[in-house]
Amino acid sequence: MFDRLIDLSVRFRWGVLVAVLAISAVGVFNVLRLPIDAVPDITNKQVQINTVASSLSPTEMETRVTFPIETALAGIPGLESTRSISRNGFSQVTAVFTEQTDVYFARQQVSERLVQAGESLPAGIEPSMGPVSTGLGEVLMWTVAYEHPEGKGAKVVDGQPGWQSDGSFLTAERERLDTPIARAVPPDRAGLDRAAAASVGSGRGRCRQHRRL
Repeated sequence: MFDRLIDLSVRFRWGVLVAVLAISAVGVFNVLRLPIDAVPDITNKQVQINTVASSLSPTEMETRVTFPIETALAGIPGLESTRSISRNGFSQVTAVFTEQTDVYFARQQVSERLVQAGESLPAGIEPSMGPVSTGLGEVLMWTVAYEHPEGKGAKVVDGQPGWQSDGSFLTAERERLDTPIARAVPPDRAGLDRAAAASVGSGRGRCRQHRRL
């Protein structure tokens, strides 16, 4: 068999070369589209239902909240298993689905079952589904920065509220902020918090703090 395979490869070497190039092109194309993650998310498809009832004990949460919710989830297409925890005033039910189940379809089914389960829950208690995320999901980090730090790129109109040509900042109350400490305070709070900012790090004397309610 191997002799025949080698013979055919030698006789049709151009065909073999074309096949190798085609397979290589397909491989490179798929590698470029392959999402690479340093820590792959291997969490199964699941939907969490959280319920808060501060007046109920763990036993009451289990019998009056957790059990009715688990019973209502039974029979959902694609449902593999359910697990739950009941604490003082808190209940969490996790419904685990097969990998072939679309997570948004599962959430819709769970939402419909929760409406039905609401009739058997104590008055005033509303279960809610957790977000579409896992312990290995995406983590979003947000920062807040000035649009024009130190006035760079800002429109300068002397005499009008905003940055001035001399580098100071004029507030809507006509107060001129001309020091780095004063300009660090947000303009909408500068009228009251400027004294507090200036007093931080004072070499001696009593440190004051001003708070606006």
